[in-house]
Amino acid sequence: MTLAHLFLVAVIQGITEFLPVSSSGHLALVPHLTNLPDQGQTIDVAVHVGTLGAVVLFFWRDVRMGLAGVPRMLTGRIDTPGARLAFLLAIATIPAIAIGLILKLTGLNDAMRSVKVIAWTMILFGLVLYWTDQKGASTKRAEVWTLKDAIIMGFWQALALIPGTSRSGATISGARALGYDRHDAAKLSMLMSIPTIFASGVLLGSEVVATANMQVARDGAIAAVLAFLSALLALSLMMRLLRTVSFTPYVIYRLLLGAVLLIIAYQ
Repeated sequence: MTLAHLFLVAVIQGITEFLPVSSSGHLALVPHLTNLPDQGQTIDVAVHVGTLGAVVLFFWRDVRMGLAGVPRMLTGRIDTPGARLAFLLAIATIPAIAIGLILKLTGLNDAMRSVKVIAWTMILFGLVLYWTDQKGASTKRAEVWTLKDAIIMGFWQALALIPGTSRSGATISGARALGYDRHDAAKLSMLMSIPTIFASGVLLGSEVVATANMQVARDGAIAAVLAFLSALLALSLMMRLLRTVSFTPYVIYRLLLGAVLLIIAYQ
């Protein structure tokens, strides 16, 4: 891959992974809207590793607490904040992993990567994000995240397996519908991304290890660094803006992009 192609894929992944605009949808559009070939699974793994590093660094305090609680969680003791966080993140990840495996084994994940699907989901879930953001209460905080809410948000996250939906957009919508304020809804969404991205990276990585070579490894390293930097910038900007700005700008972007894609798809 050329450096320009790597840069394009990595920056798109990095910026859109945590903004509620769908990273998978944007990446799927690259070969459709340009003459560039599909980047392949190795680069997909690399950019996922980059974005994973960004969210871990940004929320390191919470990540460290959750990691410290893993041993207690594994022995069935959910009696500390860290163990509770680790347990709820694990529970919230199960729906996406289970449904993701079904889609992969049936081949439906590839069948959904079309411009028409992305256009309609971009619009539909943009409207869902707007409705939940405007109508949702702001009475809950991330510190009181419950098992019931983790399960519900887990199924919202599973919806993002449809390209164009947006993992962060779906989980933020779910959190706002449950009554979490904008900042804490985004925080929970980002923390939920860690085990999800890790699981998808392991799944994809296991498939490309045998076929990787030095050239591919070099391209992957470059893509990972670029995705890390762009994701960290996008995440920092969004979390800062959420203290004063709603999700409406992202909704407007989704609706405009969805409308353009519908025109392209049905021409």
